[in-house]
Amino acid sequence: MSQENTEPTPAPADAPEAAADATVSAPAVEGVSTEAPAAGERGRGGRDGGREGGRDGRGGGRGRGQRRDDRGADESGFESSVIRIYRCSKVVKGGRTFSFGALVVAGDRKGQVGIGYGKANEVPQAVEKATKEARRSLVKVPLVGTTIPHLTKGKTGSSAVTLVPARPGTGVTAGKSVRAMLELAGVTDILSKAYGSTSPKNLAKATIDALSRLRSAEHVSGSRKVQLAEKAGKI
Repeated sequence: MSQENTEPTPAPADAPEAAADATVSAPAVEGVSTEAPAAGERGRGGRDGGREGGRDGRGGGRGRGQRRDDRGADESGFESSVIRIYRCSKVVKGGRTFSFGALVVAGDRKGQVGIGYGKANEVPQAVEKATKEARRSLVKVPLVGTTIPHLTKGKTGSSAVTLVPARPGTGVTAGKSVRAMLELAGVTDILSKAYGSTSPKNLAKATIDALSRLRSAEHVSGSRKVQLAEKAGKI
């Protein structure tokens, strides 16, 4: 009985070089690039592609799109700004039902401003209701150039707001709730201070109360039947 030789056959000495040549000279497939991407080039897929799309605002889970502007002007010249959106929940037998409330300020930047609060099952309907209410409750604000005629104070609940006239170039020094109302009223130079509760609703109502207390020099002169100086009420 013959015995077969089971010893492995040694590989040729030039086998690694042949394998390397085979790897380098692999046939190119049409439409597929075999070149490696450059060091600073980003791929179209995978993690890099997701980040790229996210930065452009067109895609990607982590990307942030363009910020939506909450102010809009119509043909009548009035602009509206959303101060805050509230989410309310109601517990019923089947679970919870949600509704939304919107606090909106409207003005024409020429001395008219008002606030409104609307509530609906969806945010757009709530904003629309609040905008209509704000336009129905407009307050006339007397202006002296870019500021108010005199110091005024307003209070609603536990919130109080003090408004002080300022020289041109000062800007609007106020918080978010008060700033939106002053800007839409047409005031661009003013100082303000809020006291007590920082609730947006109370601050907005206190600001409206302070603006409604303003009186122009002509109004004071006519009501008191006195002749004021030429530069009275001017900074």
